[in-house]
Amino acid sequence: MSYVSHLECAKCGKHYHSEEVRQLCPECSGPLVVRYDLEAVKENFHKEDLKDREPSLWRYWELLPLKDRKNLVSLGEGMTPMIKMEKAGPAIGLNNLYLKDEGIIPSGTFKSRGATVGVSRAKELGIKTLAMPTNGNAGASWSTYGARAGIKSVIVMPQDAPEITRNECAITGADLYLVDGLISDAGKIVARAVQKYGWFDVSTLKEPYRIEGKKTMGLEIVEQFNWEVPDVILYPTGGGVGIIGIYKALKELQAIGWIGEKMPRLVAVQAEGCAPIVKAWQEGKKESEFWNNAYTCAFGITVPKALGDFLVLDAIYKTNGCAIAIGDEDLLKAQAVLAAQEGAFVCPEGASLYTAAQKLREQGWIKEDEKVVLLNTGTGLKYPETVKVNVPLLQPNDDIPEA
Repeated sequence: MSYVSHLECAKCGKHYHSEEVRQLCPECSGPLVVRYDLEAVKENFHKEDLKDREPSLWRYWELLPLKDRKNLVSLGEGMTPMIKMEKAGPAIGLNNLYLKDEGIIPSGTFKSRGATVGVSRAKELGIKTLAMPTNGNAGASWSTYGARAGIKSVIVMPQDAPEITRNECAITGADLYLVDGLISDAGKIVARAVQKYGWFDVSTLKEPYRIEGKKTMGLEIVEQFNWEVPDVILYPTGGGVGIIGIYKALKELQAIGWIGEKMPRLVAVQAEGCAPIVKAWQEGKKESEFWNNAYTCAFGITVPKALGDFLVLDAIYKTNGCAIAIGDEDLLKAQAVLAAQEGAFVCPEGASLYTAAQKLREQGWIKEDEKVVLLNTGTGLKYPETVKVNVPLLQPNDDIPEA
């Protein structure tokens, strides 16, 4: 049974039938979001129901858009660990710093959350071919789940995207193309192809279901803290679907009475080389401007202009959060610190959060004993080029020096 009531335009508020294949709002080109009959969910879904369910994101079935389980396309994604940073936290003046590690999820990144729900729903709606621009990881995830569902994937990514993600797309049988440019350039190519061939465009927020998968990070965080919300959640922000999804999840939990009025302060973390959301927040604007000459080694957040920027900023404003930009040199140092002190080999995007938390603690914006969550979006293993090491070469008769 599905509790979906309708699709709603996030800009103009117009409603659409949920069983129609929809992309953007035909009235204003705003992104569509899934709405549920939350009164019915409240009546029929209780915390105790989760006790015996599988430890995957599909445990929250009543708050997800799939109608029939036969269309479920899953690789066991979700319920990633919440790890307390026993050394790295106190080192920057935070006694309750936690890392939610999406690096162990199938495909090695949080993108699999959006892919499992998005591809499952595409299968249910009879979609045969999906197309998307990507900075790498989303394409790899959607190609993987598309292969499992028997849906063709057409992927366009910048030629500078990590080689590992390129290989993931290729080996799963996707039609992969590289572009001499940014994800915004890839997006224009995909848009023309979608118009020409009638493919289903699964670009960020151009379909309603990726956000439903991403929101399960918010559901898990609160469940892992025994239905108490943390004080601060830091999130690496490119397209921003994760932060939008987490906010949506928290509002839905409030509506069904599972949490109280308290909301965590949401923090959008970007790279100094591509920080349109940060600039907009600093200027008190509701939308961002296109960021020219974008560049950062945290490739996943190289998004010059996000379609859902107004939703990201709204979530920040309404939770009394903030936005902060981090330099590449600082985030690479943070990546090494988290690996050496906590054994957590996080992606560059995730590493930026540690530096951001440190800066916000120094400013007094985060207090010493507040419960703070860093949402690492992927494994560092997908970015081998970010790690530079000098390893001594021994001859067969050499001895190892004392440690």
